[in-house]
Amino acid sequence: MYVGNLLIYSYLCAELIEKEVRGPISPLFLLEFKMINAAVVEGIIKDKLASENKYIVDLVVSPGNLISIEIDSLEGIQISDCVEVSKLIDANLDREVEDYELQVSSAGIGQPFKVKQQYHKNINRQIEILFKDGKKSIGTLTAVNDDDFEVSSEELVKVEGKKKKELQTKVLVCRFDEVKQVKDVISF
Repeated sequence: MYVGNLLIYSYLCAELIEKEVRGPISPLFLLEFKMINAAVVEGIIKDKLASENKYIVDLVVSPGNLISIEIDSLEGIQISDCVEVSKLIDANLDREVEDYELQVSSAGIGQPFKVKQQYHKNINRQIEILFKDGKKSIGTLTAVNDDDFEVSSEELVKVEGKKKKELQTKVLVCRFDEVKQVKDVISF
């Protein structure tokens, strides 16, 4: 089975031969294309990252062997961490056989959370929640549990018998399966 452009080229060539296109027909030479398995790449870097209290946020191997990796830690990621991961992968994969392109980066600020460790990293920070029903909420992430997380927010509420509204703290418990996306709020 051929992946990506090779499949398209073989299809087009077969169509040309089938329709007896005028002119010379070149033979189709297909090179064997070896797609890298994401699990192999994960196996190369997972133990090294775990030993340094870092984790994989996202790992994608797209057709054409573009390997894209996002890493993070509770303390943040330095450029040297990305270089280290890149060198580790290069040392364990053969560019002559796999022919890959590699991108290693840190998880982006203001991007949706992809793994539970990102919730733990952002405890006591402002987050924005988009629920599956389309509602949005902003508050401070206060706790992360197995199935849910807690967000506190302060709101001005009219209290009976008083002329002025009072600032009250509300705690919202959000189940992971009710949330479409969560991201950190950047404030300056």
